[in-house]
Amino acid sequence: MLVDISKLPPSTRVWVYQADRNLSIEEERTITNELNAFCNRWEAHGHPLQSNFEIRHHRFVLLFVNEDAHAASGCSIDGSVRVMKGLQQQLNIDFFDRTQVAFLLNGKIETIGISKLKNSFADGTLNPQTITFNTLGATKSEIDQHWQLAAEKTWLARYLPRTVAR
Repeated sequence: MLVDISKLPPSTRVWVYQADRNLSIEEERTITNELNAFCNRWEAHGHPLQSNFEIRHHRFVLLFVNEDAHAASGCSIDGSVRVMKGLQQQLNIDFFDRTQVAFLLNGKIETIGISKLKNSFADGTLNPQTITFNTLGATKSEIDQHWQLAAEKTWLARYLPRTVAR
């Protein structure tokens, strides 16, 4: 059951899917049509799930479920993954590559592979204040309050160069 995002409580569960490239307007239309239909029929054990989705920055698809009303089950979560995998195949977009991290660089979203993070911080491509996106947020509240964060305030801090103590 599609519910206005503003009406979903802060505890609403969220899944963030990061596309491997920017989405076109037409691709966003396709995703919107598919996810509108999916959210309207999404249920767990015969109970409609209060849900919705959002596309942010032409790069991220956020899927919300109000588990205070009824919890998503393993099968219903699998159903949402199937829909996203179907969109991935249909649109030739990778929504499941967790080895790429998105940053806001020069006003654009750029991704950098995890294996290149240490060098990117060392060579100045990235710095502790570089904005990244909280794709690990588990609730609507976390996403609302901490969607964009400085790299130093996230798990990425482990890739920052260590200063030498004197």
